[in-house]
Amino acid sequence: MPVGLLLAQQATFTSASLTPDAALKAARAALETCRKNGHQAAVSVNDRAGNALVMLRDRFAGPHTVDTAINKAYTAVTFKLDTTSFTRSTQGGEPASGVRHLPRIVAIGGGIPIESAGSIVGAIGVSGAPGGDADDVCAKAGIAAIRDELDF
Repeated sequence: MPVGLLLAQQATFTSASLTPDAALKAARAALETCRKNGHQAAVSVNDRAGNALVMLRDRFAGPHTVDTAINKAYTAVTFKLDTTSFTRSTQGGEPASGVRHLPRIVAIGGGIPIESAGSIVGAIGVSGAPGGDADDVCAKAGIAAIRDELDF
């Protein structure tokens, strides 16, 4: 193999990311689960870089739920950790507690990374249910809706 080609291969890489269609399917499933559970919520599905691909807000979800859902997904994808676990590991007195003060970081349950073939390809964030545990239920339903389309 020529040296130039070898160097070019080392200078680039290919990475998988969630498609907008898969993101929409996950967001719809999460929103529907929240509705069935009696919650008005917002759902964001972000790509692997933390950018929102899809954001859905139920008609009576509070105005704060939009940014919160987007930022829960952002937190989950950038820290590669669900936000319920993130909340525990960054609480006051923990060595990592200072990261909670960074912009866009939300330490409340409801944000979950989405993995495919061992890599994080995006994340889902839900806001509006009463508490992070209820938001987690909706987020997990969103991921379950696209599970068969992800490589494991």
